[in-house]
Formats: sequence, C-alpha cells, structure tokens
Amino acid sequence: MRLLHTSDWHLGHTLYDTTREAEHAAFLAWLLDTLEARKVDALLVAGDIFDTSNPSAEAQAAWYRFVAQARRRCPTLDLVVIGGNHDSAARLDAPHPLLSALDVRVVGGLCRSGEGMDLERLVVPLHDARGEVRAWVAAVPYLRPADLPFLSNEAGDPLIEGVRAVYSEVLAGARARRQPGQALVAMGHCYMVGTELSELSERRILGGNQHALPVDLFPEDVAYAALGHLHKAQRVGGREGVRYSGSPLPLSLSEKNYSHQVLLVELDGERLGSVLPLSVPREAEILRVPERGESSLDAVVKALKALPPAEEGLPDWRRPYLEVCVELPRPEPALRRQVETALEGKAARLVKLTPRYTGSGHALADARPGPSLKERTPEDVFRARYARDYSEPLEPALLEAFHLLLTQVQEDAS
Repeated sequence: MRLLHTSDWHLGHTLYDTTREAEHAAFLAWLLDTLEARKVDALLVAGDIFDTSNPSAEAQAAWYRFVAQARRRCPTLDLVVIGGNHDSAARLDAPHPLLSALDVRVVGGLCRSGEGMDLERLVVPLHDARGEVRAWVAAVPYLRPADLPFLSNEAGDPLIEGVRAVYSEVLAGARARRQPGQALVAMGHCYMVGTELSELSERRILGGNQHALPVDLFPEDVAYAALGHLHKAQRVGGREGVRYSGSPLPLSLSEKNYSHQVLLVELDGERLGSVLPLSVPREAEILRVPERGESSLDAVVKALKALPPAEEGLPDWRRPYLEVCVELPRPEPALRRQVETALEGKAARLVKLTPRYTGSGHALADARPGPSLKERTPEDVFRARYARDYSEPLEPALLEAFHLLLTQVQEDAS
C-alpha cells in the first residue's frame, strides 16, 4: 500500500505582507499530479491546513477546490486530515457531513461521544486500489490542554502523560479493528523530543515547546507515524517510521535552506517498506544579501546591482524574495531609496531590509537592535516585561502557566 504524507500547508500565509496564494496553488496542482502519477492509495495531511483559525475566503476556496479535484482525479484515494494548532477545530469539523459523504475524513478536534472519545471518527480504515482494507489510522488532531484527561496520580508530567493516554486509547481502538496483515498507522500534530524547530514561524504549543513528547508515544507495532507541526522534514528518535514531512513552502526567510518535500510511504503488509522524500518544486527562491552577516552599504549596493535582471514575462509571484542586511555606522535616511534604486530592473523583490549599527566605540554585537515587533513572539514580550519589572529569574512554572493561558486565549479567538 502506498501513502503520501504531508502537513503544514498554512493556506492563507503571507511573508512580510506578501501573499503566497499563487505559490500554494502551484503546490496543490503539483500534489494532485503526484497523487495521480504515483498511484497513491491514501493521502495523510497532518495538520495546519490553514495559517490562521479564521482563514480568508480565498484560502478556504483553495482547500475545498483541492478536495473536489482530488476526489475527481483519484476516485479511490483515501483522504485523511487532522487539525493543527493553527487551525480552528470547529471550522474544520463543520462540513463533516458533506465531506464524509465524499469519503473524506477530516478530524479537526478531539471527537467525543458520551463519556469517551468517538473512535468511529478517530480510527480510519485505509484501502488499496482494489478497495481492500490494508491499514488503520489512529488520526489524533492537535491536542489542547482541555482535551487531556485529568491524571492526578501520575508521577510524570501531567500534560505529557495526558497526551500519552489519548494516543494509547485511539491506538488501542485501531488495534481492535485491524486484521492480520493490516498495518497500524498513526497521525499527530505535536512537538517531539530531539527535533529541530523553525523559531520564526512555528507557534509554541501545549504549554510551550518545553513539553516535548517522547518517541515511545508510538509503540513498535506502529508501522508509520505521520506527524505535523515542525516545518523542517526530519525523523524522530532515529526511527525511520516516525517522521515530520515538513512544510511544502518556506514559511519564513530562515527556512530558505530547508528541503521542502512530501513523503511517499510504502507499507509491506503490517510493516513499513520504504519512505521516499519527493521534493516540492520551489516557485519563488529566497535570496539574502550578503549571504551571511552584514555588509557595508557600498558593498550591498554593488551586490544588488550584480543580481540577475528580471526575466521578461516572469509573473511577479515567482520573483525571488530578498532580504538585505546592511552594516551602518549611523542612521542613513536614504537607505531604502538607495537599495530600491540598485534593484531597479532586477528580478528580486525586497521583503526585508535590516540595518545593523556599529555604533561609536562599540562592538557590532553589542549595538544590534532587538527583533522587530513582527518577529517577536508572545513569549518574547512576556520575558521582556518580566525582566523590566522583576530582578529575580523567571521561574519555569510561571512560564508554563503563561503558555497555558496563551493557548486558552488563542483557542477562544478561534
């Protein structure tokens, strides 16, 4: 059986106020072609379909258009989607009656029925091209603290043990349904131990990323765990079958060197056969002048003038994004004008201009300004305010309480 694992589409995302709509459309068209050409049996989308809990009409239209085209072009395809921390669980779950009629399973939030979890929603059969069940998916969406059971007698971290209890119950439900020869697959949107974050574009989750989940959340009988949340594709705990697919597009300038991809997964009966990364074509490159650090204004202007000219007929959305970092001894009022003049006729489009001031008699590292407001996270602001008002170090318990409160505010907003 052949699965395709992807996540973190972030439809509706903007990069420094620049829309990504055309780039997302190109990715979804490529994904449809890939599903068809590779004869994929099931598509697993591990959360963060949208960039915000209240996505634009254009972002929602792109999502529903993809579902309709996937069903038309790949009529036997199983499509399983879970909600992520950027998604509104209620918004994803609202069209469940319609999507289920199309054999599309979307699990926006943790589903409950009566006193327990609704395993009929959370456990999903996957079929091969002949319509035979070849695997069962434990489809666990992003878990909010309110979703977790109260475990008063647990010696470990209550959040981590609560997550473990949820996954254990859903996986047990999948085991109870599968027959010999059928694989056990898991899906999750979470942060795992020993993984690498993209700090500029990944929101901290579950009381802060200090609550990293252990890889033994997925027992050895799980043939494959399709994870979402981290934008850099990576294995977890050295296990070939526990993976983040990563995002299909770079979602911050810091992700320019990521290998953006989807994962083609072959199941051999109950076991994992192989995992093949498929690189997503990058329609708009990311440039930085200079490549590292900062350069003087004269050096930057010279480098910008040496950039390739704009190609005739090249759509604006395919022009490279450009970040420019300039080292200055003092404020330069005409800085932007000089940079934009040097870029006239060039393909690159300026999205971020950062001056670094050397100061007088100070090392560059001592004189660098802090991040802009757009680059600050809620935790950055909290830490700065705490440091201003109190002399003692910030206690981990207080930071954890802040993240729990932040999560509640974000969920109330959605």
